[in-house]
Amino acid sequence: MFDVFKNRLELTGTLTTVTALRISQGRSNEPIGSDLPVVKDAFGRPLIPGSSFKGAMRSRLESFLRGIDPELAANPAIEAEWSITSDELKDLKAQFSNDVALTDAIVSKTDLVSRLFGSPWLSSKLQIQDLSVLQENWFGQYQERDGVAIDRDTETAADGKLYDFQVVPAGTSFQFRTIVENAEEWELGLLMIGLHQFETEQIPLGGGRSRGLGVVKLELDKYWWFDYPDHDPEQLIQYLQHLIHDDKDHYLMTPERYDACKTDWADALLTELRKPRQQRFLKVTTTNSAS
Repeated sequence: MFDVFKNRLELTGTLTTVTALRISQGRSNEPIGSDLPVVKDAFGRPLIPGSSFKGAMRSRLESFLRGIDPELAANPAIEAEWSITSDELKDLKAQFSNDVALTDAIVSKTDLVSRLFGSPWLSSKLQIQDLSVLQENWFGQYQERDGVAIDRDTETAADGKLYDFQVVPAGTSFQFRTIVENAEEWELGLLMIGLHQFETEQIPLGGGRSRGLGVVKLELDKYWWFDYPDHDPEQLIQYLQHLIHDDKDHYLMTPERYDACKTDWADALLTELRKPRQQRFLKVTTTNSAS
C-alpha cells in the first residue's frame, strides 16, 4: 500500500473543550496533588494524545458500519472477531509468495475501518499527532473536582472511597493536525464522516463522559491536498521541489474546493457501502507463485 506514493491529505485546525476535559494519566503516587492528574507534556501543560482522538473516532465509525454490516468493522479487542486472524494470516503467507499478491489478498479480506485506521496485520494510513495546548489562551490553571463511590445499601459515600481528580477547563484550545496518505476516495470519505462528528460535538473525549465531561468541538482551518492520479513523474518532481523550498502552500485548498472534495469523498464512501458484500470482500482462491 505504501510502496508507491499516490496522494497526501493534511488537515490542521483547533480542538476546543466545550466542557471540562479529563484524560487521566493514571493514579498519582505523589503525596501532594490530585489523585487522578490529567496527561501533561514535558512542560506541565495539558496534552491530548493523538491515540485518544483516533481511538474515539474509530470507535464511532465502527459503530456506524457495524449497523450496516458487522463485517465492515472488526472488533480490534477480540482476535476471534478480526477480519483476518493470526492463523488465517499464516495461511495467506503460505499461499502467496509474491509480496504484491499477498498484500492484495490481505487488503481484500480486511474490514473497511482497518484499511484506514490500521490493524495488527495492516499499517494505518492515518496519522493524528498529539494535540498540544495553544499557549496564547492557556493560563496554567487546572480545576480540581471531587469524586466519591456511593454505597448502594446506605446511599451514602462509601468508606474510604472519596477521591479528587483533575480536569482541563472548558474553553481550552488545542492544535489539531492529521495526515492521511495513499487513501482511496471512500477511505477519505470515512475520515470526513469521523471528523464531522467532532465538528458537531458528537464525540466526547476522555473520562467522566456520563457526567458531561469531554465535550469538544473541532474547527478545521487549513487543507493541503496532493493527488498523483496520472503517475506523471514530473508532477511528483514538482511536488518534491515545492517541499524542498518549504512551499507546501502551493497545494493549499480553498474552503470551497475542500467542501467540494469532501462531498465527492463522502459520495464515494456511500457507493462503497452500498456494494454487495461479495464485492467488498473479494475471495482470493488462486495461488500465486513467486516472481
